[in-house]
Amino acid sequence: MNDARHNVLMVSSDAQACRLLLSMLASRGVRACAVRDRSAAMEHLRRDPCGLVIVDVCDAADGLDLLAEVSGQAPERPLLALGLANDVELAVAAIRQGAADLLPKPLDRDTARRCLDRLLPSHEVASPEQADTPAIAGASPPLMDVLSVAKRIAPTSAPVLLTGESGTGKEVIAEFIHRHSRRGRGPYVRVNCAALSESLLESELFGHERGAFTGAVSQRKGKFERADGGTLLLDEISETSPRLQSQLLRVLEQQEFERVGGCENVRVNVRVIATSNRDLSAEVSAGRFRRDLYYRLGGVHLAIPPLRERPEDIAPLVWHFVNVYGPEAGRSVRQLDDEMLRLMSRFAWPGNVRQLRNVVRTALIMGVGERLSLEHSPALAAELSGDAGGEQALTSSYTAAGAASLSLHELERQAIFEALRRTQSHQARAAKLLGITDRTLREKLRRYRQAEELAAAVNEANAAAPTLINRAGCSVASETGEASWISQ
Repeated sequence: MNDARHNVLMVSSDAQACRLLLSMLASRGVRACAVRDRSAAMEHLRRDPCGLVIVDVCDAADGLDLLAEVSGQAPERPLLALGLANDVELAVAAIRQGAADLLPKPLDRDTARRCLDRLLPSHEVASPEQADTPAIAGASPPLMDVLSVAKRIAPTSAPVLLTGESGTGKEVIAEFIHRHSRRGRGPYVRVNCAALSESLLESELFGHERGAFTGAVSQRKGKFERADGGTLLLDEISETSPRLQSQLLRVLEQQEFERVGGCENVRVNVRVIATSNRDLSAEVSAGRFRRDLYYRLGGVHLAIPPLRERPEDIAPLVWHFVNVYGPEAGRSVRQLDDEMLRLMSRFAWPGNVRQLRNVVRTALIMGVGERLSLEHSPALAAELSGDAGGEQALTSSYTAAGAASLSLHELERQAIFEALRRTQSHQARAAKLLGITDRTLREKLRRYRQAEELAAAVNEANAAAPTLINRAGCSVASETGEASWISQ
């Protein structure tokens, strides 16, 4: 699978300009293709996604229309226009249609080089699968262990269970397994089990017949049918109800099901990969997850290590995100600030790789120049430097709790309450700090209330703060007595 960011499409009938740019791209090891017209360009983009599109707008009507169409399809993909140096109106029109810049013709090699420096990935990322899985950056022993097992199980059709904290990259590993399997050319379908109610999730997974419920005006295929011959990713499977768990077990065992409102069996050939950020064995013990489904899914169980356990992957991941978001920010980064990397290596990363991605993207947007630093992002710098001591405090609290309590669930719970403490109980800011959505945070807090964990967690995380308990016994005020941990 080619990395789209290293593919370039040129649309021009100017042979001289094409030869110059193609030679410059070839010297960078960038795969490039030149076509002459709009229809050929759109056909090429359908077959082979590109990270940069260069459009000659000297033919103003067709060139500007193509810029608008390509920009509308992928607004964050950088576009470069070619045009005459003295045609100011055309340059303005091209930028209005989505071009990041206009390269004047006749082309000057130095000017073209500077444009390509800014719009193309600026650093090769150390990746264990450079040609096939560019999104997996890093080569730490924990990551390599996971990838080694993933490659061994990929050719089979065995179901896989991926567990790990939020933001560790479970979906990336799931796609890695699919791409390296015999089903790699088949469909790869995803469904977020936490985002839908039970009835909607049932219809989403198994489809429905016409008239099955109000609004079902026609038959609809579900995710299982759409994934036939390929792979279905069930993200956050621990959020499914006991009834749906029973149906999923039947599909895994028999590869057949009935659509909602139907009576005919539908047979499929689907490999299921499931993910969860919870300790499913604990969920089984608590009676919240079916034991037989857990054993069926967990025949192959991969635990994805959190980012704090593989700090040597931080720099490669930073470069990866620089390459992904640098063009969006209009920056060509050549160097990473040593102090920034030092802070990152000491940070606990409760939101894991997802949180690191957000930090790098913000630093790119807020900063300037060829060196990526936190100089223009004081809030990020304070957050990372605060955790240099915060990490030690958290580690102390974990140690005090005893090794037996260091389960995945406990680590996640500690990180959430630490984020709430630092943000003075502001849920939106805490979710951003953790690298998760507001909805996910609210759902986790709801579970903590139900499990009667909140009181103990508050005593651990904020023992010195005055406490105010509401009627439900599930909120605690900040030092000012104004903000609560959990909004009712």
